[in-house]
Amino acid sequence: MSEQEAASDSRLGPSGLPYRPCAGVVLLNRDGLVFAGQRIDNPGHAWQMPQGGIDKGETPLQAAIRELGEETGLPADSVEIVAEADDWVYYDLPDELLGKVWKGKYGGQCQKWVLMRFTGEDGQVNIATDHAEFDKWAWMRADDLARKIVPFKRQVYAQVFAAFRDHLA
Repeated sequence: MSEQEAASDSRLGPSGLPYRPCAGVVLLNRDGLVFAGQRIDNPGHAWQMPQGGIDKGETPLQAAIRELGEETGLPADSVEIVAEADDWVYYDLPDELLGKVWKGKYGGQCQKWVLMRFTGEDGQVNIATDHAEFDKWAWMRADDLARKIVPFKRQVYAQVFAAFRDHLA
């Protein structure tokens, strides 16, 4: 299955709803630590990596670079593309979120993850973007971040970090 076909996968989740095509970014600093942002919209102090929907006509890589800029303020020339995960990762929304996020159109996401190395300086990070999603950010060890993600995404992060294991601190 090609990437474009996977992104438009018509598979339905257990809820009977399709999966939202999404791209995610594992952004590493020079020490092999992972960029994490604390979500504004979660009262439980949930942290996550930059990610977001793939727009029509976009490749997963293009979406990942766009999402990185939208969520961190970082320009494309401040990162190097290191690797792209071989497989798409799927997750289902918990019952309490079905019908509430993404205007009720999706039951989860199919995600393509891209590993990037940050070549700039920390002062370039600006999470106060036009559509801010984070209120704090930090560089973290992958294991620490995996414990701070919302529980229904922990398996996703385990798969993503396993795919990029050789590059992580």
